[in-house]
Amino acid sequence: MKSKIFIAFIAIFTLMSCNTKNRTADENELHEENDSEGVVVLNKNQREALNLKLDTFQMRNLTTVVKSNGQLEVPPASSAEVTAVIGGNVKEIKVFHGDKVRKGQLLAVLEHPDYIKLQEDFAEVANRLEYLQQEFERQQELFENNVGAGRDFQQSKAEYSTAKSRYEGLKSRLQLINLSPDKVMEGEFSNTITINSPINGFVNEVNIKVGTYVDATNKLFAISDNSAIHADFMVYEKDVYLVKEGQKVHFTVSNRPSEELTATIFAIGKEFEANSRAVHVHAKINEKVSGLIPGMYINGHLHTDENYTRALPNDAIVAEGTKSFIFILDKQALEKHVGEENHEGHEHGDEDDDDAAENKTAFRMVEVIPGLKDEGYTEIRLINPLPENTQVVMNAVYYLLADMKKEETEHEH
Repeated sequence: MKSKIFIAFIAIFTLMSCNTKNRTADENELHEENDSEGVVVLNKNQREALNLKLDTFQMRNLTTVVKSNGQLEVPPASSAEVTAVIGGNVKEIKVFHGDKVRKGQLLAVLEHPDYIKLQEDFAEVANRLEYLQQEFERQQELFENNVGAGRDFQQSKAEYSTAKSRYEGLKSRLQLINLSPDKVMEGEFSNTITINSPINGFVNEVNIKVGTYVDATNKLFAISDNSAIHADFMVYEKDVYLVKEGQKVHFTVSNRPSEELTATIFAIGKEFEANSRAVHVHAKINEKVSGLIPGMYINGHLHTDENYTRALPNDAIVAEGTKSFIFILDKQALEKHVGEENHEGHEHGDEDDDDAAENKTAFRMVEVIPGLKDEGYTEIRLINPLPENTQVVMNAVYYLLADMKKEETEHEH
């Protein structure tokens, strides 16, 4: 009986030992799997100090590329150089450089005695025209009834036609300088005229001062409608055959080099620039972006075929030996890390409020295979699939790698 009990005890002990070994082996295998990719945990202060940026994978076209540069331009119909129709002295300036103006808005006021003389001439011709018209109609009636002489009729007709032509000419001149012919006929004369904006836009140049004399050849203001701004690229002779209307161009502007914009080609020049052997390629900007100014330098590239692939900025990829890695946000790894810390905290009776769980973020290192490179981006091929909305660290990845290695070294000791 005792021998049977002893044998049963030995069997149970052996079974428990096997289960323990299997469980230990499984845990070690899982631990090794996690350690093969590595996890680094940062608190809020560390993330802010690194200015850590997160984003998802991007789909980019990394195929045949035509590189170009140029500047932002507005079409001729959306820019204006304002001049005075008739010379005069500047009395008032109503706008400043950079002001937004609407079509018809007052820009400046000019004054000169010639404006009064013009109005006097118009009033005189208008009054005389009324008499000449009546005389013409009287002579016409007499001529048609064979009562008046033909010479008198022809003379009155010529005088009336001449006065009418002069009347219409003076009337048009008054309207060109924004003076009302009707008010002149009522006896309201003005020694000033207004200069108004011909388009909506922004004032780029103010070339006058109060008191200076300007004539019809002087450019008083320059105005451009920046809402019609477009990208004007220069494409060299060897690449022109690759460019077609409707293609999309990716480009950056000099004052915002980190922000990539897109534009669609709507016109291609038909002649080469003499010095550069390049043609102008005009493209409509697709994004609604403020702060763009004509003349800004732009640097762009267009893809001549469509082959979009998963890509990340070069700064998001870190190399270690012959392998390449990225860091992704991993909430499960954070939960495991917090659990281990809580366990250690309970053992030692120590808690740190500054390192609370909600202030921490865990990032897991994932091996990838880099592919094509273009304009600061690299094609990414995943060894193991990741969700589409995976958050990837876009910068400071070398710091994360160094920090992770430091933690591993401390754990080994």
